[in-house]
Amino acid sequence: MKALVLSSGGVDSTTCLGLAIEKYGKENVIALAITYGQKHTKEIEAAKAVADYYNIEMLHFDLSTIFQYSDCSLLSHSSQEIPEESYSEQLKHSDGKPVSTYVPFRNGLFLSCAASIALSKNCDVIYYGAHSDDSAGNAYPDCSDAFQNAMNQAIYEGSGHQLKIEAPFVNLTKADVVRTGLDLHVPYELTWSCYEGKEKPCGHCGTCIDRQKAFEQNGVTDPALA
Repeated sequence: MKALVLSSGGVDSTTCLGLAIEKYGKENVIALAITYGQKHTKEIEAAKAVADYYNIEMLHFDLSTIFQYSDCSLLSHSSQEIPEESYSEQLKHSDGKPVSTYVPFRNGLFLSCAASIALSKNCDVIYYGAHSDDSAGNAYPDCSDAFQNAMNQAIYEGSGHQLKIEAPFVNLTKADVVRTGLDLHVPYELTWSCYEGKEKPCGHCGTCIDRQKAFEQNGVTDPALA
């Protein structure tokens, strides 16, 4: 079997990559990194460094024009500032909507594109790193178990039963993801999660807060902060 792994260069997708390589062997794993108009290139640079570390093929596509009409605060053309608070705090004043860093239906688009590429590259499964902390409170609804099941069914049917999706962490926490990655000796020192593209992580955006907490819960220091 061959696997295509959506790779953002962050903790979750890199752990997925390590898991897929452990299961299928690096010769049967392809990484797919996608530019979507984010404010910096650090994510893609990290994804490339991780692919080089594992010595696997990495594909890179630019889908930024699809999000040109969105004012999501992650996007380079947005007038919004990236919030410097946890997702739980952001949800208190979001009126039940996703957080401002939710890129509209991004995972749906990424998985659909990945399905076409995976079929063309003779892959049997797509891995992506959604986990329960991101979907909690509707922060990122395209990281939920319900979304994953629906997309899996659509891609399975639309591919003529040739392809499926696996989100191995969809019912786990980010701390669980890090625990898995530590066991697999995932190169977290190469990863980048911060929504800002500065020299070092800002430590204040939602993903920085979640990442630091996940490492702390495993009793280790985040290598990005070392």
